[in-house]
Amino acid sequence: MPTLCFGGSFNPIHHGHLICARAVAEARGFDRIELIPSAQPPHKPHDPALAPPDDRLKMCQLSIHQSSLLAVNDIELALPTPSFTIDTVRELRRRGSGGSDKIHWLIGADMLLYLPKWHRPIDLMAEVDFVIMARPGWTLDWNQLPAEFRHLEKNVVVAPMIDISSTQIRDRVSKGFSVEYLTPEAVCRYIRERGLYR
Repeated sequence: MPTLCFGGSFNPIHHGHLICARAVAEARGFDRIELIPSAQPPHKPHDPALAPPDDRLKMCQLSIHQSSLLAVNDIELALPTPSFTIDTVRELRRRGSGGSDKIHWLIGADMLLYLPKWHRPIDLMAEVDFVIMARPGWTLDWNQLPAEFRHLEKNVVVAPMIDISSTQIRDRVSKGFSVEYLTPEAVCRYIRERGLYR
């Protein structure tokens, strides 16, 4: 099967990202997941809580140490900002990534209603096969989406309920609490050593 791309802020990456991405890949038969940390997320243009892109990239790399399933792609750090998915996808295709006519891109179900507002969404739909990662019990009235997006209902995969968030981790770090077990130990150590999220 082709690679499943998983873009995000990863601010920081945590076990929820990793466990749920693995579950989706297994459910859909992907044998490789590429984490793609965004350089500058368009929806977070001036977010003071956003760690520098090089730090978020490094934490992703540390989180997948010796994984046979996961890899990290630094493609967005070399592209103009903000990091629009359509630009990333076209660069991936130019480099011969993906392994098929379309790039397979994983997003959380909470992003579905925003998808029609992404940069050049119709062009994006022509070039990307979105895989939707949903929490157990998640529902959506698909009629809320424009017709061009409703076929994505067949691409929904229910992932495990992992109640960890990057916001929670940043909040704990800012208060001096441990984030052990929420994110890989190498990431915990990196956050401490770099003084991130203080």
